[in-house]
Amino acid sequence: MQADVLSEQFGLFLDVLNTGSFSAAARRHALTPSAVARRIDALEGSLGAQLFSRSTHAIRPTTAGLAFAERARRILHELNLARAEAAALDSAPTGRIRIDAPAPFGRRHLAPALAEFLQAYPGVDVQLRLIDSFVDLHGAHLGEVDLVLRIGPLADTRLVATPLAPMVRVLCASPEYLRRRGMPNEPEELLDHDGLDWDGLAPPLAWRFERDGKLQLFRPRRLRMTANNAEALLSGALAGLGVAHLPTWLVSDNLLQGELLPLLCDNGLPAPEPSGIYALRLTREADSRTRLLLEFLRTRFGPVPPWDQALRSGLVFG
Repeated sequence: MQADVLSEQFGLFLDVLNTGSFSAAARRHALTPSAVARRIDALEGSLGAQLFSRSTHAIRPTTAGLAFAERARRILHELNLARAEAAALDSAPTGRIRIDAPAPFGRRHLAPALAEFLQAYPGVDVQLRLIDSFVDLHGAHLGEVDLVLRIGPLADTRLVATPLAPMVRVLCASPEYLRRRGMPNEPEELLDHDGLDWDGLAPPLAWRFERDGKLQLFRPRRLRMTANNAEALLSGALAGLGVAHLPTWLVSDNLLQGELLPLLCDNGLPAPEPSGIYALRLTREADSRTRLLLEFLRTRFGPVPPWDQALRSGLVFG
């Protein structure tokens, strides 16, 4: 099997596993759900093993599927590293890459990754702008910059999007707040808690949980703080002001250190959202240094991001 075909097939399998849905995986790969199902059937046929158990309500990995996923992740990781190494050896990249990125994600994850990339490729320079403007992060300044990192749904289909990592959102609150107000055990109980929420453009799946086969909104009635910045909401949660529904890339360290506790996570981390973290560009054919950076970031952040890997291994759920 060719390396590109293998990467696509394994990547599709892992997206089905991570999202628990043919439809969600199909959106990430520009396929129909039926096409995804056929490709998974073909993969199962070639392996001679059933990877998923299917019902009308859910798609769940089998024991064989979970075991295969671990090897598939390692194989994809090695393939991505091999591609990046081959590209580096073929011609040493030079020149500047201009990047816009959300400030909270940029400070925590992108800037350290770029520093590692620049150490490996001394001929490349990076101009990084960390911003919070939703307009800019929709790609309004593409042309002035080479890449824009976008977290969440993609608004402009004319832009070329490279998926970098899935996005998981988790309910959390401080131990001090939960001692005062109690631990919610069902989404409906959130209504009587104090909340910390977005002011204005809220993420589309914030405070939404599956009940009776569909997503329903369970936002606290009283909002102690609203803000247009994720780090401000995190500060409120750490201060014990209420419950927040925040991405794991933002709160993983606080959860691991016990400063925040995960809520409604008896079965582990929630499934990734249909949209994730993307690098946007204007042209389908990126220059060699940008391609190299994109491959580096995909390897660094996916298919299971390091912040989610740390939570899976470091937290006790249930």
